[in-house]
Amino acid sequence: MLTKLLLKLTFVGAEWILWILFALSFASIAIIIERVLYYKNHKVNGEELSTQLSELLRKGDRHGAVQIVRELPNDSIEYGVLSAGIIGMSNGLESCYQAMQSVKASMRPMLERNLSILATIGANSPFVGLLGTVLGIIHAASELAATGTQSNPNAVMAGVFEALVATAVGLFVAIPAVVAYNIFQRRVRLTLARVDSLAHMILTVVSPDSQPAKSVAAPVPKRVS
Repeated sequence: MLTKLLLKLTFVGAEWILWILFALSFASIAIIIERVLYYKNHKVNGEELSTQLSELLRKGDRHGAVQIVRELPNDSIEYGVLSAGIIGMSNGLESCYQAMQSVKASMRPMLERNLSILATIGANSPFVGLLGTVLGIIHAASELAATGTQSNPNAVMAGVFEALVATAVGLFVAIPAVVAYNIFQRRVRLTLARVDSLAHMILTVVSPDSQPAKSVAAPVPKRVS
């Protein structure tokens, strides 16, 4: 009973799988464009920022440091962490550290937004295409069985070739998604490493004679608004 029901579903063919793949392709392209624009609009010259901020903090020019931070994109993670650190400098090392930790933890999801969806599309599109190929081959085999052995073999092979298109489309969708995901993940890692470096710079200025502060990547309590 169940086998016959599933066979009826396979007779539909692979065309509906192709529509799913096209939808996944559009979603992947939309995410890639959105992420490219986001990273472009929030691009920060980390080396120049680190040099200028280090000189100003070493001189004790907190006002100059604030001015440099204000020039950064207001919704960037560098702006949020540095602003919290400069404000917390007057409250001591631990307060400064916790403030930067909290902001970093709260703003990190902005850097990684939609990347999990992109990874899912890249990982599963080939399997969706393979499903379409299997359904297409089953449909071609069923037509061969229905028409008998005297049927035109070219027509059967045409059905098989048509089914293989689904696998090709699945790979076509998956490859750009995987490449883009790896590029974006590298961008996120570099950004977080730069934020950690800037945060440690502020912590060193707050308490130059103290022991090295904990890593900014460690878990912290949630930010209190």
